[in-house]
Amino acid sequence: MIKGLFETHLFVEDLERSMDFYQNVMGLKRCNLNDKRRVAAFWIGKPKQSMLGLWEMPKEKIDKRHFAFECDPEWVINESIPFLKSKNLEFRNFLNDGIERPMVFAWMPAVAIYFEDPDGHSLEFIGMLSGESRPEDGVVSYEDWLEKK
Repeated sequence: MIKGLFETHLFVEDLERSMDFYQNVMGLKRCNLNDKRRVAAFWIGKPKQSMLGLWEMPKEKIDKRHFAFECDPEWVINESIPFLKSKNLEFRNFLNDGIERPMVFAWMPAVAIYFEDPDGHSLEFIGMLSGESRPEDGVVSYEDWLEKK
């Protein structure tokens, strides 16, 4: 019955600022803009695959949310940090330990890195890894994940 998650929506304080971020920084393709309602929508990945909606709201009505962008694991491992640095975006790993590298959630397994949009919503690049789930390993560096493989 359920095949995936098609859309998610965020409240943003400044629609133009957020449209600029998601289109020009994150590279998403805008598929709709309703200026009267102050709503914009972006395709995530291929058109009609999944969608992000942005709704302009006063700052006091914005509750910060989290969602993850699915990426190839090799890109997360090798390119996500240079990409985030090139866009002047601060980032952190799950442990928030100051080490500039993605971490592996061994229970999935997946490799991920975190950052924020202009409204403080928590965003994540995540890539599913091959191999068996190892929940007993917790959250580890990619190097530690490979060492135990």
